[in-house]
This record gives sequence, structure tokens and C-alpha cells, in this order.
Amino acid sequence: MRAALWLLALFGVAVAIALFAGNNQGTVTLFWPPHRLDLSLNLVLLLLFAAFVFLHAALGALAALFDLPRQALRWRSQQKERAMHGAMLDALSHLLAGRFIRARKSAETALGQEKSLATGGQQPANAAQVRTLAHLLAAESAQALQDRTGREEHLKQALEQASSREAQETHEGALMRAALWSLDDREPETAMAWLKGLPQGAARRTIALRMKLKAARLTRHTAEALETARLLSKHRAFSAGAAESIVRGLAIDLLNDAHDVAQLQRAWNALEPDERLMPELAIHAAQRLTTLGGDAHLARDWLLPVWERQSELGENLKVKLVRALEAGLDSFDGAWLARIETAQKGDPREATLQYLAGMACMKRQLWGKAQQLMGQAAMGLKDATLHRNAWRALAQLAEERGDQESAAQAWKRAAGE
Repeated sequence: MRAALWLLALFGVAVAIALFAGNNQGTVTLFWPPHRLDLSLNLVLLLLFAAFVFLHAALGALAALFDLPRQALRWRSQQKERAMHGAMLDALSHLLAGRFIRARKSAETALGQEKSLATGGQQPANAAQVRTLAHLLAAESAQALQDRTGREEHLKQALEQASSREAQETHEGALMRAALWSLDDREPETAMAWLKGLPQGAARRTIALRMKLKAARLTRHTAEALETARLLSKHRAFSAGAAESIVRGLAIDLLNDAHDVAQLQRAWNALEPDERLMPELAIHAAQRLTTLGGDAHLARDWLLPVWERQSELGENLKVKLVRALEAGLDSFDGAWLARIETAQKGDPREATLQYLAGMACMKRQLWGKAQQLMGQAAMGLKDATLHRNAWRALAQLAEERGDQESAAQAWKRAAGE
């Protein structure tokens, strides 16, 4: 449609020119004494148009002639810039392929090309970013080649080049790479120092948090590592199971770092509510509190949420829970005795509950009931320690009633014979 309209317009212009030129009787007379020159108006207009076209073409040719040096300079600059970017791509390709010496040479070639462009006054718009990336590629290659001096030199220059506002992202990347190299060299303190130089937003990125977690664990800063692991869990950097395992392990380390009851209580209070509900943590904290000579009532308070859902626990955790409660049997109150009795009656075939109830009866000198429960528990317990303790208790009960033969048999079973 557009072509048809242009064709119609062209025909209209042609018709208008034909009408004007065909009926134009005007003349133009030039006087140059003693000469006179008569020209038709159409010829004069045609000559003026031709002169305009010629002058325009001549001026364009002169402009192109005088612009040749600038065009040549721009062409050379483009060639250098293409060579610079090509060297950068080569450096990255060699680095990924494990050709670290070639990668370093290509990165240095890119730096040379960029320097040549800057000397010629043709510095690229992203010169700072290019220099930073080239230095980082060279530093990465030096790190792979165990050339620490070369790595530090290129890293220093990369950080200097990336200090400008235009290269902020590259500067953050340089700091992260420096932290990663420090972790590879087993220098967690240095890695933490590099990570502290990151802006607040960059410091909360997943890759930065992963490095911070590793550095904190290596430096034994358990509280900081635990907080970092929580952030990573919220960012879903790990699977649900892995995140829970990492947090649980760090929380146990935090509890183990406590060397008195006050420190242990502070560590326990520092845990989040959902962490205090983890059976492994609650049981470990209660055992740790008992080891440090803490209040047994407080230990049972920590264990109460776990006890309320002890039916959901696996065999191993049930055994640990029973051991933790057994350590404070001397101070059991009526409420806990009622809980144990209710749980044992609710699941009368559970050997661990039979064992715990039997031990509680022994502490209250209920010999007959203790004998019955311990006899049942000894036949069903799979844990070696609880099995041995059950037979030991049966031996003591037999001695209490004067049955030396049964006591001897029980002692033999406790000894594993």
C-alpha cells in the first residue's frame, strides 16, 4: 500500500513539472556588456538544480576526505576493542577448560589491549569493569596454579579498578572470590574479613552466606554459624532435611561449648522455639545439664515436650530419652511418675517404657512391681546398655529378697555370659 501511494505521488509530481515546464514561456536574460544572453526559465532552473547537486556532492567528498584520519583511528580502535573482548573470552574459555596458564596469558593480553586503547584516547565505556574482570580471571588462574603472589597482585588491582560506582557489582564479586580463595587456603579469619567488606544486601546473598557459614565453622564461632545456617534455611539454600541436620549439629556444638550451668542455660535460651522442640537437641541439652550438675527439674522441663510425643520417636531416640530421664530418677515428683505410669499402660509392650517404669518403682521400693516390669523389659530391650542395666536391677532385686541363685544368674546375664 505504501509503495502504491509513493508511485501515485511520483506521478503527481511528474505531471505538475510537465504542466509547469510545458506552458512556461518565461526567459532569463543575462547582460554582460556588450553581450546579452537569453535563456529559457526551464533551462535556468535545471542548471541551478544541477549546480546544487554538484556542490552538495563536492562538499560531501571533501568531508569524507578530511574525515579519513578519524575513520582510520576509529577502525583501529574497534579492532583493538574486538581483540580485547576476544582475549577476555579466550581467558574465560581456557579457565573453564582447566588451561590456567593460557587463561592467565589471555587475561593479561586483554589488559594490554585495554591499556593501548586508553593511551590512544579511545577508552571503552566499560573500561573499569573490563579491567576488573581481566584481573579476576588472571587471579583465578594464579590461584589454581598456587601462585599466591600473582593472585594477590591481580586481586589488589582488581579491587582498585572496581572501586568506581559503575563497577560496584564487579567489586562485590571480587570480594567474594577473595573470600573463597581464603577458604581454599584454610584461612577462615581472612575470609571473614573479606566478607565483612560486602554491602549489607550482598552479604545476605546465598553464596556469601554459604562462605560465611563455612568460615564461622572453621573458626569455631558456633553462634555466628548457627545464625548463618538459619538464614540459609530461610533462603531455602538447602533441602529441608539438610537444613535441619545442619542447624541441629550447630546447636549441639553450641550446647557443648557451655562449660557451666549458666552458660548452658544462655545457650538453650538462644535457640529458637522450634529448635528447642527437636528431640535430639532437648535430650542432649538435658544430658549436658545433668553432666554439669544442673537442676534435674529444669532438665525434665526441657524434656517434657519430647516426652509428650515420645510415641513418634525412633528406637534410638527413645533409648536416649530414657537414659536422660533415668539420670534424675531420685528427684522425680508425683506428676512425672504419673506420666511414666500412664505411658507404660498405654503401650504395655514397649520395652523402654517398661524399663523406665521399673526403675522408677525400684527408687520407690516397690519391689514386686519393679520385678515384674524389669523381667519383661530385660526380654525385649535391644540396647546393650539398657539390657545390661535391666539384668543388673533384677540381680539387685533378687538379692533384696534373698534369692541368691536368681541373683547370680542375673549377674551373669548382666555380664554378658
